[in-house]
Amino acid sequence: MGKDDLVHKKDGGIERLIYIMQRLRDPETGCPWDIEQTFQTIAPYTIEEAYEVADAIDRGDMDDLKSELGDLLLQTVYHTAIGEEMGHFTFASVADGISDKMVARHPHVFGDESRDKSAEQQTKDWETIKAAERSKAAQSRTLDGVALGLPSLLRAVKLQKRAARVGFDWPTTTQVLDKVHEEMEELESASSPEEQHEEFGDLLFVIANLARHLKIDPEHALRDANAKFTRRFEFIEDALEQRGITPKQSTLEEMDDLWNAAKLAEKT
Repeated sequence: MGKDDLVHKKDGGIERLIYIMQRLRDPETGCPWDIEQTFQTIAPYTIEEAYEVADAIDRGDMDDLKSELGDLLLQTVYHTAIGEEMGHFTFASVADGISDKMVARHPHVFGDESRDKSAEQQTKDWETIKAAERSKAAQSRTLDGVALGLPSLLRAVKLQKRAARVGFDWPTTTQVLDKVHEEMEELESASSPEEQHEEFGDLLFVIANLARHLKIDPEHALRDANAKFTRRFEFIEDALEQRGITPKQSTLEEMDDLWNAAKLAEKT
């Protein structure tokens, strides 16, 4: 079978996808848009696709999840194609790299260590191994390696986890809650837009820390809150439509009453 036949081979798997990307990036016969792309221009799409995977999981839509996982896989193929063109790495070397990492980080599965330990202990062992890897990569500071490109809320939690490993953490959730109240007071007393900006950031940071202490994923919690707000606001719109008006034609008091009705409907 010729290479071009692979393009239309329905069960061609990853080999087919890698070849399709090579064709798209071909300087002479490829797609002009695909040829122009770089690591930097593709990175935002990679982040977007990861969130769309999470959204499909939250909705429990397995058909959509299959599609979104394909879109996310395409991002990996895209980056590895660019990396290969520049002589940095290939898809195979990327796959080998993560395979080596997984084997090294699971000595209780692939090595001589016992599997007879708790999930908490396995997590501690995992962090110890990662710390050793950072040491070999000349990342000597506690916060080294926490990616700047992470969503800010997620990065806040990761920074706090790193600091907690060396003892820089509140011992109790009550102390974190006290800090939340302190930051709220500082925000209330801020006298300029610049101060409000800074104090609001501090409040968000400590809220992320509170989530960590409560063992809550703040990104997931906020996604759920967004979904709840959307669901309740659509309840308001539907109720107003039955009255022949739009939200703009309604009053805040009327919409607030409907909001409470939406909350009540969810509880019954």
